[in-house]
Amino acid sequence: MTAARRRRPAATRGAADRVGPILEALHEEYPDADCELRYRSALELLAATILSAQCTDARVNEVTKGLFRRYRTAAAYADAPPGVLEEEIRSTGFFNNKAKSLRGMGAALRDRFGGKVPRTMDELLSVPGVARKTANVVLGTAYGIPSGVVVDTHVLRLAGRLGLTAETTAVKVERDLMELVPRDEWIFFGHAIIWHGRRVCSAKKPACEGCVLERLCPSAGKA
Repeated sequence: MTAARRRRPAATRGAADRVGPILEALHEEYPDADCELRYRSALELLAATILSAQCTDARVNEVTKGLFRRYRTAAAYADAPPGVLEEEIRSTGFFNNKAKSLRGMGAALRDRFGGKVPRTMDELLSVPGVARKTANVVLGTAYGIPSGVVVDTHVLRLAGRLGLTAETTAVKVERDLMELVPRDEWIFFGHAIIWHGRRVCSAKKPACEGCVLERLCPSAGKA
């Protein structure tokens, strides 16, 4: 037994045996699970994902209805006049920082990637406003590339409740999930867990009774 396995927290024991049935239940309950941000291109998805930080997808989708008509290229974001972009995205919150990220994103894509959204994790992480969660969303959803597991607040919460990890930071939770979940399920798993977190396993009042994962969840009735 390796040192890493000896140190594995007790909360994750048995996780390898449960992950298969969890995936089966999620496939049956959410066969069409996908990203709920509306987009028509990798660029639009990247911009929408940047805007989605600490904001609901529903709000982002309202904002991007008009935004995507006005900003059709990476250069358009890079050259957005001072103050204008900020007002257009104000309702998503943290609009000054998000506008800075969108301009930086646009400039990086225009100047270093020919205006295209790159297809590798390392390249995407070099773009302003992009961390692993955003990169995983874009690579998995726009390009179908399983680069990792999207870890947002829902995945962070449910991974712990389901006993798939005892970690509390996104990077470490993603590492544990990538070890447990088969690579060809990474994209679906992230979407399905997010759907389940939004619809059933809420932060304050999870609907454990009738939950399709109740029999597999060590936190059922306790969260």
